[in-house]
Amino acid sequence: MRLGEVTNEAALPFGKPLDGVRILALEQMQALPFATQLMARLGAEVVKVESPTGGDSGRTGLPAFTDAHGQSVGATFSRNNLNKRSITVDLKSPRGRELVLALAPRFDVFAQNFKAGAMTRLGLGYDDVAAVHPGCVYVSISGFGTSAPSPYDGWPAYAAIVEAMCGLYDFTFADAQPPVPSPMGGLGDIGTALFAVIGVLAALRHREATGLGQHVDVAMLDAMVSMGDVVPNLWSLGVERGGARSNIILDSFRASDGWFVVQVVREHQFERLAALVGHAEWVDDPRFATRHGWAANLDAVIRPAIEKWAAAMSRVAACAALSEAGIAAGPCFQPAEVVRDPHVIAHDMLVEHPRSDGVDHPVLIPGNPIKLSRVAEGPETPLPGLGEHTDEVLSSELGLSADEVASLHADGVI
Repeated sequence: MRLGEVTNEAALPFGKPLDGVRILALEQMQALPFATQLMARLGAEVVKVESPTGGDSGRTGLPAFTDAHGQSVGATFSRNNLNKRSITVDLKSPRGRELVLALAPRFDVFAQNFKAGAMTRLGLGYDDVAAVHPGCVYVSISGFGTSAPSPYDGWPAYAAIVEAMCGLYDFTFADAQPPVPSPMGGLGDIGTALFAVIGVLAALRHREATGLGQHVDVAMLDAMVSMGDVVPNLWSLGVERGGARSNIILDSFRASDGWFVVQVVREHQFERLAALVGHAEWVDDPRFATRHGWAANLDAVIRPAIEKWAAAMSRVAACAALSEAGIAAGPCFQPAEVVRDPHVIAHDMLVEHPRSDGVDHPVLIPGNPIKLSRVAEGPETPLPGLGEHTDEVLSSELGLSADEVASLHADGVI
């Protein structure tokens, strides 16, 4: 999907579900920017507030490319900031704080993901914003939240930190294996972002019914305890470290061109697997009389049989045969295969952001996985330059004159 392109044009007359919702976002890196980008894709208007000196810290990440403004755009920033306008305000300046508080009543949602307590110290906490905008939905994302005391108050947090602290890493690996951080990208960020979006939508619905705004507080660790639901649940049922796969087949296997994953969790699936790979006798073999026997004999018996069966097949062909037999399987695709995958293309799951730094191929940004039959996808607008919309927003929202805006520039407030 190219930047600015619209799909499902028949749905254009219906608009988008969040049309009219306005979000003022004091955000950086990924958790909150992903959440606000998702809401922007659903129709919300997002004004992003950044520091005049460097902006969102995601802008300085690596790898990076140079945008049309001559500014470096880090990969983290590029993935999370389509469809937004950017203004720069020095939040540590009293005049900067006044500007933000003056803007707040013109927005439905005030969103921030600074470390817990930072906004309160700057005079931009929930109570400060609610004082000037009682109906505001104020959403905060932080590592450990503010709704209750935490022994980790004040700790900085990235995705991998809370992923580790929710127990997923330790619970997954056997005793001899060290935990592997960030095995699947920004789960801690994106998982948290999704809960934040749900919280905002629920609070907006609550405001429709009651007229009252409120504080939506999302701790990244809380979100990961929820996403890592198997850890406390299976532990309470007696499953110890490394034992989560002790009664199922869930592993990767080799085909002629790489790896594929198979998951077998029920007896009828095991019977189908045995028949498919030419070992129907497994069904009556006492070694496989229980599910625990599947795992116990995986490497010695089952793996060699599956890999012998798949040796002359591609990953996709092996998975197609398994799927036809009613067994869940999927190929381990490489990045170049993902971006060319016909499913990914058909579902508009990649947005092409053109480059202006002499590189021919565009930067690829994941699209919106939420498909609504009466809502058109796109058009996606480009990543904003740092402070690109400052003058426009302050003039249109607050009625500041050109001289007043120029004075704020001269004093370093914006």
